[in-house]
Amino acid sequence: MAEYPEGLPIGSDWVSTVDYSSVSFPYDGSEIGRSPVGTPELATRAIDEAIAVFKQVAAMPSRTRRSLLNDVAAALEARRSDFEQLLVLETGKPLVDCRVEVARTIVTWQAAAEEVSRLHGETVPLDLLPSGDGLVGFWKRKPIGVVVGIAGFNYPLLLASHKIAPAIAAGCPVVVKPAPQTPLATLWLVHLVRSLTDLPAMVQLVTGDAAVGSALVTDRRVGAVSFTGSALVGHRIARDAAPTKTLLELGSNAALVVSEDADLDAAADAVLRGGFYASGQACISVQRVLVVDAVAEEFTERVLARLGEVVIGDPRDEKTRVSALIDPGSTRRVQEWVDKATSAGARLVGGGVDGTVIRPTVLLDVPDGVECWDEEIFGPVVCVRTVSSVDEAFDAVNASRYGLHASVFSTSLKTAFRALDELEVGGVVVNEVPGFRSDTMPYGGVKDSGIGREGPRFAVEELTVTRMAVLRP
Repeated sequence: MAEYPEGLPIGSDWVSTVDYSSVSFPYDGSEIGRSPVGTPELATRAIDEAIAVFKQVAAMPSRTRRSLLNDVAAALEARRSDFEQLLVLETGKPLVDCRVEVARTIVTWQAAAEEVSRLHGETVPLDLLPSGDGLVGFWKRKPIGVVVGIAGFNYPLLLASHKIAPAIAAGCPVVVKPAPQTPLATLWLVHLVRSLTDLPAMVQLVTGDAAVGSALVTDRRVGAVSFTGSALVGHRIARDAAPTKTLLELGSNAALVVSEDADLDAAADAVLRGGFYASGQACISVQRVLVVDAVAEEFTERVLARLGEVVIGDPRDEKTRVSALIDPGSTRRVQEWVDKATSAGARLVGGGVDGTVIRPTVLLDVPDGVECWDEEIFGPVVCVRTVSSVDEAFDAVNASRYGLHASVFSTSLKTAFRALDELEVGGVVVNEVPGFRSDTMPYGGVKDSGIGREGPRFAVEELTVTRMAVLRP
């Protein structure tokens, strides 16, 4: 299915590795392929190669970069179905979610191509003081340098594209490291990019463990590190990489607030769609639901009445919405967190383990101090809590150490704009799931959910620096 050479794409060629690892289908554990395993030495070699071509990449004409980005989008479109099938096997995500991932990936490359033509600066009035009389000032944007992109396992093709495409648009060479569990689709993507340019070393890939990642992020020659993953790892990368610029898209425990004037059917539908897509393995899936007590009973009844509509099973089936998590360890952890929550007083009203799959799970009255409420569960679990008012709900949202996305269901414009002003998150969504994301919008969080913004326009700004020009004619 996937078509690329043996080894790792480093420099202008593919470099052989000593070790290979098995990549398994999470649903049944069967091997679907083997991946080359990189080393810290190969990571350093990739940085060497990126440094060597930096000036060529930075000098590449805008039309050439834009053409490459559009060509990659077209190549992905031509192999759309093959990428979808590979992602199902590699991630274990339901087919419906893998189709969305590929579609979003194509849009991301197309949007990055459009940003090339918007990469410009402005003039500056220097004569606001007498010392500036007769001077001409303007600034332009220049590539920040070599970019290291580290992607998560849950959306490997899309997350890698959010590193690679903006780097190319900005004129930066990029070295990408996929998650060890899901390297295959990213290897194929990098092969496609390299096959479409006369300068393949501008995009390289190194697989491997934390030692490989450390070699990449601690190399002082790197201009920026862009990481998507857990807060724990992201914080360590920020410390280790300093003073290199870091862009961190970290975890969350996204909240959905249901006010007393909400459309309850729409809110219940949002919980069922937004809480269990990608088997809950999405950083902005619905995890915490805060319902005003006046409508709590009716809302909960509507959610539970439809819980059986969420189909579980083989992710290759078009009807499946929840399947196995990425590995057995993740399944055990999620179940342990659910058990801890019930021991602390939460009520389990749906869920359980069905073979390798955690069934869609709903917990009521989940207290503070348990992982299911405080941390990112990354599984098909939704926690519902009754609150006395929207004020209390907003306070609970903001009490979290995370702040990526939140949503509010209300028919009141006043409540909607209060949410926009008061919720401490990177994105507020009104009357839709917090998991809504357009790949052209600024995406990122506050607090422990990270720093910096993705989305091609905003990532290109992050991956360039201003250079001021002052001239006396």
